[in-house]
Amino acid sequence: MNGFDPAHWLSHKQVRQLDRVSQLAVAATQEALLDAGLLDENSPPDTPALLDDIDLDRVAISLGTGIGGVATLEHQMTVRTERGTRRVSPFTVPMTMPNAPAAALSLRYGIRGSAWTITTACASGTDAIAAGARLVADGRADVVIAGGADHSLTPTCIAGFENMGALSPTGLSRPFDSRRDGLAAAEGSGILILEPLEAARARGERIYMTVLGAASCADAHHITSPAPRGAGAVRCMREALDDADLEPSDIAHINAHGTSTPPGDLAEAQAIETVFGTHRPPTTSIKGVTGHSFGAAGGLEAVAVALTVAHRTLPPTVGHVVPDPQVNADIVAEPRDWTPGPVLSNSFGFGGHNASVVLAPVQEDA
Repeated sequence: MNGFDPAHWLSHKQVRQLDRVSQLAVAATQEALLDAGLLDENSPPDTPALLDDIDLDRVAISLGTGIGGVATLEHQMTVRTERGTRRVSPFTVPMTMPNAPAAALSLRYGIRGSAWTITTACASGTDAIAAGARLVADGRADVVIAGGADHSLTPTCIAGFENMGALSPTGLSRPFDSRRDGLAAAEGSGILILEPLEAARARGERIYMTVLGAASCADAHHITSPAPRGAGAVRCMREALDDADLEPSDIAHINAHGTSTPPGDLAEAQAIETVFGTHRPPTTSIKGVTGHSFGAAGGLEAVAVALTVAHRTLPPTVGHVVPDPQVNADIVAEPRDWTPGPVLSNSFGFGGHNASVVLAPVQEDA
């Protein structure tokens, strides 16, 4: 991520003790908490505190990640090979473990509620948001930090993606375009702050959207390839709509997974056609801009949905220039004015993991 400097949020010592995936999660969470009005603005930048009246036993964390601190693991393996076992950092395990970002947030803010880590490959961020929303809906948390973080841009991971044919040889992400040739690998973190609607209203803070429903299921088909005609995605989207008590015709926009791989995009488009028929909601993928940040993707895309609602504008699917005749979907290629309504956001991952969440603008009479 060009321009990302963890020193804006962390002390030198903290930077050295956190893998980049945790650094990204810390940065995104601090921005989200500031936007939500939950941070004590008088607390030091590298040791921020939540507002005094927040019960830290009732704050929870629900984060998704693909692998965790794989950059630290790869670096320390090189250290061991080249310099010997005694030179391996004692922080290797706590920096590498997949729950390190959630642990870093818990320690940073003194959060004592649930601190979950969900690893369902590229569906992780969306699954984590769904899990966090259920904590709020069940009355088990007053505030949940939810989303995803990922940094898998290591030489070994990139080589693995390249050798399986998943990476675009051109380095361009072209979701649903007839010339698409693979994903563009990326890193990042996207975080939402979830709380009961009435509590947010009482605080007078800006409310971007509500979580109406979600679903998660597995293909049980192949470790990397989607089920034929996106059968698992069909089931997941339908279950998410059922959970939200909505009909397909109620959906005003689809934030697609849209990774720019030939089989993945086609399977998702076929699944959308199966679920929505002639309704054809306007469909976008932001990965032409962000690339594919794997376990963080669902979090980043939920943030994009929030901004789509706030600005009443559908973002363009950058890279989609030459339509694929096999894709029977309304792919948004240019910015489009939009009246906010329920949005279905999809995430699909290796292992056959499917996740969908339904997000919607707040109704004034809700």
